Amino acid sequence: MRIERSNHLNVEEYNQLIKMALTEDLGGTIDLKEDITTTWTLKKGLQAEAKIISRQDGVIAGLEIAKSTFHCLDPGINFSIHKNDGEFVRLNDPIATLNGNAHPLLSAERTALNFLQHLSGIATATYSFVKAVKGTKAAITDTRKTTPGWRQLEKWAVVQGGGVNHRMGLYDAVLIKENHAVAINGLPLAIDRVRTVQTEKQRTIPIFVEVETLEQLDPVLKYRPDRIMLDNMDTDTLHTAVKYIRKSAPTITIEATGGYSLSTIREAAETGVDLISVGSLTHSAPAFDLTLLFKSAID
Repeated sequence: MRIERSNHLNVEEYNQLIKMALTEDLGGTIDLKEDITTTWTLKKGLQAEAKIISRQDGVIAGLEIAKSTFHCLDPGINFSIHKNDGEFVRLNDPIATLNGNAHPLLSAERTALNFLQHLSGIATATYSFVKAVKGTKAAITDTRKTTPGWRQLEKWAVVQGGGVNHRMGLYDAVLIKENHAVAINGLPLAIDRVRTVQTEKQRTIPIFVEVETLEQLDPVLKYRPDRIMLDNMDTDTLHTAVKYIRKSAPTITIEATGGYSLSTIREAAETGVDLISVGSLTHSAPAFDLTLLFKSAID
């Protein structure tokens, strides 16, 4: 089974997203004067030290994005990282220390924490699911149920929590689902059409097929797709399907999908599937509890 896992994050790719987020707070500009509370209360040039502190246990993710958010307003801010992305942190752990001009520290605070809390929330949720299936062969994977414009960041956060990435979009894998089958009158016909139109070079693109019943397995197995996704099956049916696929085509990757929670994921994992996709990792992960506290300020 080939699973892609990448810890690489090119922060420069997200400069536009960072600027867009900052301009939401600053009246459509990157002008510190638009933070009227800070502009009207602080002395110009006031220097300060602040710390980002964890308010819960979990996995941190997004530190470089947070750092770039502060640097977008003031490249002179010193952002010292005490924990690494993907690292498990405890309640009240110091995550980073910041030193510099107090004005941009305050103006970028909320936006930087929004990035950090959201991505750490995804990493922490993923960690919980990975921990729940420990000891089985199942890996936890994500879906395309992501925040528009945030997909690569959110999928990167899944990896920080110990998960693996599903396809990134509509371009890097064929995924034949119920609506494709309905539109073309059957899963086998849909698979056959893909095999027919693919060029030799395109045959390296994997083919995933979603099935909902045991009766759909034989027609699909004849085409030997790279992955069969068993959708919304109860545990007994899932176990039967896994056993049948292993006997008929042992090289096919088997994925379970369909609304799994922390209370149901273990049963699915123990059926012997290779992957379990969990949409809630990205569409419903609670924000990680973090705070930024000023330690001191110097005129």
